[in-house]
Amino acid sequence: MDYAEVVSWWQKKNIDTRAKLELMLDNYRILFAYNSGKIENDDIDYHDTREIFTNGRVAGFTGDLRAVFEQRNQRTCYYYLLDKIIAREPISPELIKDIHAILTAGTYDERTYIDNAERPGAYKKHDYVVGLSDVGYAPGEVAEGIEALLGVTLTAFGRIIKSPQPFN
Repeated sequence: MDYAEVVSWWQKKNIDTRAKLELMLDNYRILFAYNSGKIENDDIDYHDTREIFTNGRVAGFTGDLRAVFEQRNQRTCYYYLLDKIIAREPISPELIKDIHAILTAGTYDERTYIDNAERPGAYKKHDYVVGLSDVGYAPGEVAEGIEALLGVTLTAFGRIIKSPQPFN
């Protein structure tokens, strides 16, 4: 299936309730969180990720606890976004920062705060890459770069949108 076929398939599902969306994403949500976590941290496995998504916790984990926090944050973010997707809320700088705050909760240490002035829910201050072509931005230009990116035609949740229009 090519991209256009996937988009067409998704649109035909007519997902208009949280229950329908959760049913469609049931297995995907765990696979996405697991694979996302594996990019940076090999301590988490699929079973642990499933347990976190199913029970909100994991028993008997012996790896780096940061991996558990990150997967728990993936779960929290998933539930945060469900209603926003159904309401077809537009992608905005505020939404991006909210998602960042959720995904990084409990994962920043005090040294990061002091040394880099980094904060969950705020744009990074160092080594930033933004956009469709991995264009680098200086720290002072990140907010402007995000806004420029959101001004282009985007495909989100299987629908073509133009920011700041909602997902429809």
